[in-house]
Amino acid sequence: METPALTARTASALSVTAPRGEWFSGRTNGLILSFTVLFCLLAVWSPTFLSGYTMFVLARQVAFYALIALAQALCLVVGGMNLSVGAIGSMATVLLGLGLDTWGLSPWLAVPMTLGFGLASGWLNGVLIARLKLDSFIVTLSMMFLYMGLRSGISGGQSYRVPDSFTWAGQSEFVGVPLVFLVAVVVLAVMAWIFHQTVFGRYLLATGGNATAARLSGVPTGRMVVWANVLSGGFASLAAVLWASQLGAAAPETGDTWLIVSFAVAIIGGTGLSGGVISAFGLLMGAAIFLLIKHGLVEVKANPYFANAFLGLLILLTVVVDRAREMYVERVRERDPRSRSRAGERIPEGYQAP
Repeated sequence: METPALTARTASALSVTAPRGEWFSGRTNGLILSFTVLFCLLAVWSPTFLSGYTMFVLARQVAFYALIALAQALCLVVGGMNLSVGAIGSMATVLLGLGLDTWGLSPWLAVPMTLGFGLASGWLNGVLIARLKLDSFIVTLSMMFLYMGLRSGISGGQSYRVPDSFTWAGQSEFVGVPLVFLVAVVVLAVMAWIFHQTVFGRYLLATGGNATAARLSGVPTGRMVVWANVLSGGFASLAAVLWASQLGAAAPETGDTWLIVSFAVAIIGGTGLSGGVISAFGLLMGAAIFLLIKHGLVEVKANPYFANAFLGLLILLTVVVDRAREMYVERVRERDPRSRSRAGERIPEGYQAP
């Protein structure tokens, strides 16, 4: 059995990102530049873009996109995926509506119940994937259809009422900033700290970076896959609760568009499709860029029937560029082994795998 010190060294050795370098990496700088260009273009194009109301609405939407993308990114970072992100959010919304409207529960009971469902659904996904060695695509695709069918059958497609007091979290502001945006920023900051400063976060990164090497080094990769899915389900249900609070109703169709949003924002934000790479700041920037592009399409009066085609091309372009960058880094590493440290792989001096 590994000692705590050895466990920490193992996690550090298998880390695939450098905490000090992430904030100043080329990828992060590219996101900031893209956001700045889009923001300036929209500010020039639309006279109402910089209004307080528009900024408030966009900031609130960015928060939802970031949370949804985080739910997806946590599964991507361990080398899997979660196609049931939207379905979990949809079923969580129905469960929240049942608690608040049908059963007459207090929000102090209905909300924990809803969050518990998200965590439990993520745990089920993780157990099926890690313990039974099933492919994450098959498992989460099946669960997506299961939850979508249950939500439609239970709700009959009808929205549930929520008490006026419940809308406080989704519609309130603090010094002009939407409360949900502050919640999303805090959540992302905590996750960034976990990935950069804790053994648990290092283990998650190691599992996605190279599962075989991580397992041989003592990392409980199966347990990490389960935990990643648990957190994914939890954040999907959190997004559902905040969305219902903002909307003022528990609508069963919540989550129908989350699948493409979760992948698009995560990929634009720099989350590696092959695992082992995630950036909390990148997710926030990815959400802002994705929303600005959608808002820009509305401003230029683009044909809405082609909007998804454009977003699909954007996702494909992002994946191609990211893959080209990875291939370039791999070639540099092959020519110069010392570049491994610059790429973020920190191997402690004298480290030996147990």
